[in-house]
Amino acid sequence: MQSEGQNNLYRVVDGYIPKGPLSKKNSGRSWLYGYNEQYDFVNISKTGEVGDIVEISGLKIGLPPRPKLTPQRHKTKSLQYWEREEFPKELKKISSIFQWNEMPTNFKDRWVDYIEAEFDRREEGYWFMNQGEPTYVTGSHYMYLQWTSIDIGYPDYREANRVFFIFWEACKADKRSFGMTYLKIRRSGFSFMGSSEAVNSGTLAKDARVGILSKTGSDAKKMFTDKVVPISNRLPFFFKPIQDGMDKPKTELAFRIPASKITKKNMHEVAADELEGLDTTIDWKNTDDNSYDGEKLLLLVHDESGKWIKPNNILNNWRVTKTCLRLGSKIIGKCMMGSTSNALSKGGGNFKKLYEDSDVESRNANGQTKSGMYSLFIPMEWNMEGFIDRYGMPVLKKPTKAVLGVDNEMITNGAVDYWNAEVDSLKSDADALNEFYRQFPRTESHAFRDESKSSLFNLTKIYQQIDYNDSTIKEHYITQGSFHWKDGQKDTQVIFSPDTRGRFLVSWVPNKNLQNNIVTKRGMKYPGNEHIGSFGCDSYDISGTVGGKGSNGSLHGLTKFNMDDAPSSEFFLEYIARPQTAEIFFEEVLMACIFYGMPLLCENNKPRLLYHFKNRGYRGYSMNRPDKQFNKLSKTEKELGGIPNSSEDVKQSHASAIESYIEKHIGLDMSGAYRDSDDMGTMPFAKTLEDWARFDINNRTKFDASISSGLAIMANQKHSYLPEQKQSKISITFGKYNNKGSISELLR
Repeated sequence: MQSEGQNNLYRVVDGYIPKGPLSKKNSGRSWLYGYNEQYDFVNISKTGEVGDIVEISGLKIGLPPRPKLTPQRHKTKSLQYWEREEFPKELKKISSIFQWNEMPTNFKDRWVDYIEAEFDRREEGYWFMNQGEPTYVTGSHYMYLQWTSIDIGYPDYREANRVFFIFWEACKADKRSFGMTYLKIRRSGFSFMGSSEAVNSGTLAKDARVGILSKTGSDAKKMFTDKVVPISNRLPFFFKPIQDGMDKPKTELAFRIPASKITKKNMHEVAADELEGLDTTIDWKNTDDNSYDGEKLLLLVHDESGKWIKPNNILNNWRVTKTCLRLGSKIIGKCMMGSTSNALSKGGGNFKKLYEDSDVESRNANGQTKSGMYSLFIPMEWNMEGFIDRYGMPVLKKPTKAVLGVDNEMITNGAVDYWNAEVDSLKSDADALNEFYRQFPRTESHAFRDESKSSLFNLTKIYQQIDYNDSTIKEHYITQGSFHWKDGQKDTQVIFSPDTRGRFLVSWVPNKNLQNNIVTKRGMKYPGNEHIGSFGCDSYDISGTVGGKGSNGSLHGLTKFNMDDAPSSEFFLEYIARPQTAEIFFEEVLMACIFYGMPLLCENNKPRLLYHFKNRGYRGYSMNRPDKQFNKLSKTEKELGGIPNSSEDVKQSHASAIESYIEKHIGLDMSGAYRDSDDMGTMPFAKTLEDWARFDINNRTKFDASISSGLAIMANQKHSYLPEQKQSKISITFGKYNNKGSISELLR
């Protein structure tokens, strides 16, 4: 591995396991392959020893220790890189295990060590010297590099692929994991890597089934016939089982008799009639929600999963397919899923959800992610053809001197520089730019860009803000945490505590003198900082959900223009969650309002939150609807406050409020109307920005963050909504944008 400062794909975690236990277990070769609960890491070493602990996409992985002597193609450091070993000509002539058995003893004696070594490398992985650095590749990666014939001959060694295969090996080793979902760039080699693993797994296991799916049945068939079958046919005889049926099957590879693991002990044993059948098959299925329903799978290679178009649904398919990989609670098979993403409305949205549900840092009580898989993203600059040097490392920035590439071509530009130039040239065509982002993403948000024409708001500004946020260190301006009552005593003081398990994200905490600022009028409690800002909330009434599909509760805090020690016109709090009970949500919202001393505007169609405020003595914190005089409010509205979500005028005003806020405060203000043209807006909360990008006014229930953030804006501008001012102050319609240029233009 390279040092941490040289890449952002992984990091070496120094001292993760104390030296004493590490040395003791290494001496006894007692480290087991798989998940180690005591130290919370996945060991992929099969030698009983552990070397470096690396972290990839949040997963701690134990590698084998470095060997004392590492194979190298040359003594000179600059001439040390991966080089495939040529298959000996004498062995090329042998087509099957039966032909090997017929060879004379002296021939077998000459080659048995070579064959044994290949089996060991397939099982344990392989070390080689790469520019002076001992470098480990897994067994699956070795089989890909050494024995997988692809369209260009044999694969190049790439550091990005090494990281991919290490992560995949950890997914295989981890008893908690159903496999991986890989968010990739176009032409990353995933189809060939998946095909190689299908063949590798299918030629090792007995009485097993390997399946292939893709965005269409014809794509799955093509992957099978053009990749899987040729790879299998070109394996050396000692890895290749006896195949049943045609040499070039169209639907199924069936292995009936296995290739024996040739060793010194058994190399003279022949007896074909004593060989047991392998009874393993590799096949493909048409794209359907129930493609492999009811079947037991050892491995499922799931290609182009982000491109499933209606009526097919990758989420539905995975719910069915997942059952094929387990027996009861035991996971017996793995899924290797990889794809670029379509636009969200064309299958990308479902894949995005599956990817996000595979975050290794978010697990249930069984230790599994929501999907059961683990997510991996590798940025484009690490795997872009034409920018990989002979050592498999990416050339990120334009080099001062030309660099020799892995394809023996000279590299004169950097991958990031190339990417920036392409982005710059496409700024006049928003949809072409977003398609480029999806195919060659540098961030996860790039990969899930939507089509601009589908957005209600100024998508250019939203994505400018997202890109800017992606380039900064979130921990510098966002704190995750929780609110609680001092000493557990309600109605005393609210305390905010940083907590990685907390449901609140905050970018600003008021000074002590502004915290818990309560004003009492006529015996009622009112927020003392109403002049500084407000909250907007999208609540819910029922704790339980049907099929776990209930929407989240959402809360946003937004400051006004002010002269206090507080930011002006900035969102400072985001809460998007659904705690175990609605009562927990109500109390958390109440504590946030009290801590910041700000009022709350909430939709009143789900009134339990408003009743909670009233019953606890905080009715003064619940704002009345701003579009009606107090004497025009209904009895319930006077009792509880809140604003209805059914009124068309309210819906339009809500959308118009978000639209206006985006124009003034999000992204770059190229016209310089509201701030300097090169000043980026301030909006640190990614989920809210993404929610705005997808917002559909005709289907508002899906967009919790948009609802609550829009209500916060309306709360801060409440005087604009008074009936007598309505005609002159606000428009109840919102603009439509031409998103084809570098600047979204308002259509008049």
